Amino acid sequence: MVLEAREGLSSLYDLAHTPLLKAENGRSGEGGNRTGRSGKDLVIPVPVGTQVFALPRENLLKDLDRPGARLVAARGGRGGRGNARFATPERRAPRIAEEGEPGEERELKLVLKLIADVGLVGLPNAGKSTLLSRLSAARPKVADYPFTTLAPVLGIVELDRSRTFVMADLPGLIEGAHRGAGLGDRFLKHVERTRILLHLVDCSSGAPDPVEAFDVIRRELEAFSKVLSAKEWIPAATKMDDPSGEERAARLEKGLGKPVLRISSVTGLGLEALLGALGERLFGD
Repeated sequence: MVLEAREGLSSLYDLAHTPLLKAENGRSGEGGNRTGRSGKDLVIPVPVGTQVFALPRENLLKDLDRPGARLVAARGGRGGRGNARFATPERRAPRIAEEGEPGEERELKLVLKLIADVGLVGLPNAGKSTLLSRLSAARPKVADYPFTTLAPVLGIVELDRSRTFVMADLPGLIEGAHRGAGLGDRFLKHVERTRILLHLVDCSSGAPDPVEAFDVIRRELEAFSKVLSAKEWIPAATKMDDPSGEERAARLEKGLGKPVLRISSVTGLGLEALLGALGERLFGD
């Protein structure tokens, strides 16, 4: 059994709902002392970014992080020897044959980590889904209640005809996510695959304090892994069409001690500057 990473697949759903995957058996030996044909390999396609762990210790066998990457997950058994192999000058037609050996059995755990250039992070309702729908053809669910996004959504953002990148809308985090609060840490693993984090902070009236909202997410990322804490990030104040937007964005900028982009996915304010900043980081513009 061979696992192969292929483009165009986005989940392990089909594999999880397939009760049995069985490779072809080898053929029996044939007349004329001919060896039976070996069974064909069972090649199982999985999404790029699939990690394969061996149970029960969950040792990582391979990270299928590029198209075409393969792992021989379980090998078939060696074929038995036919009666011709047991012939001797004294016993030219032995009635002896050897059974083939059973194939290898392994218990595996498959984990999919999405791969994206830019990962959108922020508290629930920070505007991640709306921004992704505005910049790409992706159509994530958008609503005014927490946890609208229940699974990561990818979109292709086009800067020009020759430059595109993948943006991922990751489910909203809350304080304690690394310990399982809210949607828990199920999606933090995807953030590790992104090159840049675009940290969105809701700066509309009635939203949490922008500095505290930012700190909550930073603490969760740092608590989850050192890889995330070292990831390059860009802060952006969202919903700047709100009358309170500029005052709250200025407060965030002062608290972070670095420039903060101002955007509104509804009006389009600042989106061109945002794309320019991302293009500079990704392509060195």
